[in-house]
Amino acid sequence: MGAAFTLHGIPVSRGIAIGRAHLFAPAALDVRHYLVETEEVEREVKRLQDAIEAVHKELQTLWMDLPKDAPTELGAFIDVHALILSDPMISEAPLDIIRSRHYNAEWALVTQIDELSAQFDDIEDEYLRERKADIQQVAERVLKVLTGTAQQQPVTSLAQSNSAQMIVVAHDISPADMLQFRDRAFVGFVTAIGGQNSHTAIVARSLDIPAAVGMSFGATLIQQDDWLVIDGDAGVVVVNPDALVLGQYREQQADMQRLKKKLSKLKKTQAMTRDGVQIDVLANIELPEDCAAAMDAGANGVGLFRSEFLFMGRTGYGQKLPTEEEQFEQYRKAVLAMKGRPVTIRTIDVGADKPLDDTEHFARNPALGRRAIRLCLADPLLFLTQLRAILRVSAFGPVKMLIPMLAHAFEIDQTLGLIEQAKQQLRDARQKFDENIEVGAMIEIPAAALALPLFLKRLDFLSIGTNDLIQYTLAIDRVDHEVAHLYNPLHPAVLQMIAQTIKAGARAGKPVSVCGEMAGDLKHIRLLLGMGLRQFSMHPAQILAVKHEILNSDLSVLQAKTRKILTAMEPAKIAQSVRELRNL
Repeated sequence: MGAAFTLHGIPVSRGIAIGRAHLFAPAALDVRHYLVETEEVEREVKRLQDAIEAVHKELQTLWMDLPKDAPTELGAFIDVHALILSDPMISEAPLDIIRSRHYNAEWALVTQIDELSAQFDDIEDEYLRERKADIQQVAERVLKVLTGTAQQQPVTSLAQSNSAQMIVVAHDISPADMLQFRDRAFVGFVTAIGGQNSHTAIVARSLDIPAAVGMSFGATLIQQDDWLVIDGDAGVVVVNPDALVLGQYREQQADMQRLKKKLSKLKKTQAMTRDGVQIDVLANIELPEDCAAAMDAGANGVGLFRSEFLFMGRTGYGQKLPTEEEQFEQYRKAVLAMKGRPVTIRTIDVGADKPLDDTEHFARNPALGRRAIRLCLADPLLFLTQLRAILRVSAFGPVKMLIPMLAHAFEIDQTLGLIEQAKQQLRDARQKFDENIEVGAMIEIPAAALALPLFLKRLDFLSIGTNDLIQYTLAIDRVDHEVAHLYNPLHPAVLQMIAQTIKAGARAGKPVSVCGEMAGDLKHIRLLLGMGLRQFSMHPAQILAVKHEILNSDLSVLQAKTRKILTAMEPAKIAQSVRELRNL
């Protein structure tokens, strides 16, 4: 056994995994560079076209062979890779490079991918920036075909030969490559790159497999067949642990498996506190396919459908915006999948930090710029298209409309005016919709949290977006690593605004939910219950654990303790008191 050491990365999928390392090498993007003669140009073009076509067929085969119980995210990612492959930026631009510069096929493809990757590096939004990996993985599959290595299987390791459990260690892993391991004895992922929203993270969570990403040197320091422990909760990988450490982790793993088995029995259980108060546990989704996991966990509905994901990954201004019909079909899928449970669709939250076009002007402070409702009000045709799509789908089930980043009364009034205009357009076209569809506001700007009567007077419900509320309250960019340590959900100013919003909603008889990260964080559930929150919305994977926390909570005890916490100003005292709530 090699020397023991520990690596620290980003926790993205909970649990403990113990197994042997299986190193997985990607196709090298460092390809041969040479110029082709004029008479060979079209032959080189055809070589690249054939490779792209071969990968198309490969992805189709992977999709067709997906097991029935495969997580929906796998199919969705394969669809995304197929779309990327069809995009002219991948399927045509490299051909132009071959014809104009006489580059060989591999060089032309890598040149184009490098240019696209550089554009993604400039995007501030973490989720969108991480989509660069999808483009690179698609390119790698094409390169494997071009270089004749496409059929190479993963190296047979000691781990496999001994039927031991494997932990895949790689620079990055594409969803399609994950399928190669799915039916093998692999129990975890370690990647050098990636973040909370990388595809590795999303698929690992959907497969419920521990993973740690952002292990910059993991793929170079870990050796084939090393013993590894992934602590998915901490984002830590222990390499070659001694017997004592290994035993401790095995014990911890057994405890977690027992808890997991216990939680699985809660799928059909209503979330009700010990003193009999029913709590709504809702799901945050990004794609209609996510509804399956939400239903499986027993969600009471969808509290946040992030519609901006329908607008992602499109190039060329005329092609990037989904049509009303495209949006309608996606929203309808979600509404039908939820079988009568309410679906809250957030209107697009794109803008300065999530540009609709990579060539658009970037604001100097994008988080404070023209985004979300500000962008929609500046582009009413775009907004009306989405409003009509959401209204139309309200004829198929209970739908609510959630507006992000509102701060001013005139913004609310203009938004309601446009909703009425969209309704009239549908009436004129004799399209069915719910005339009484509920419209709510995201409370994510301090100005909104401090001027609640403006919102409660005009709107039907509120949803607190804690991620942005914390960002704006503490004046920190949450994707800036240099100030990330200042991000604190328990800052007294943040707690005051959350508590006041919940209280004001209750007084006005308007529902209030929390859909930010705090709603799915077990450390904060009892604090939010004590504040009076009765609707939590979170990633489907967090629902069962949150239900368990709610079932073991007693509001009559929590409310008094929470009132005391809200009078405290010292961060250490607040943190200690919040920890103590979990022991009540």
